[in-house]
Amino acid sequence: MKALIISDSHGWEKELQIILDRHRNDMDILIHCGDSELDSDHPAIEGVKVVKGNCDFGDDFPNERTENVNGVSIYVTHGHLYNVKMTNVPLSYRAEEKQAQIACFGHSHVATAFLENGVIYINPGSIRLPRNRVERTYCICEHHETEATVTFYEYNGDVVSDMIYHYQLK
Repeated sequence: MKALIISDSHGWEKELQIILDRHRNDMDILIHCGDSELDSDHPAIEGVKVVKGNCDFGDDFPNERTENVNGVSIYVTHGHLYNVKMTNVPLSYRAEEKQAQIACFGHSHVATAFLENGVIYINPGSIRLPRNRVERTYCICEHHETEATVTFYEYNGDVVSDMIYHYQLK
């Protein structure tokens, strides 16, 4: 299973479209973790699984979603409803309730990936307003039965060399 995960594009249409088009044909799923600030029928997010962020108004997107892709359960939320800027505990409880193998979130604009209790947590950072790093990031997660890799990319498609994470799965 191969997933592109992006978040917090905050109204950037052309830039978002460029990234998605760069990878669209190589992915099993495209995920946006909220704060796109776009309408659900916007062409830039066509075919993308999007959740509602705290800067998305209206009822265009759900607050959360669970997707099953090639046998991998992916939970997606923006994170503001789970206080992710302070702690990952509420998010981890929700991911466990949803029986997720991967939990994707945004909100903090801080790019990170980590494994906890058998769940891979991924925050792709922000392509518009990154925090804690200068790179405007998104990521790709490749999940196989016994291993997974999360690779972060800069807006221009270059790999962020110190942000490649390999996980052995049970």
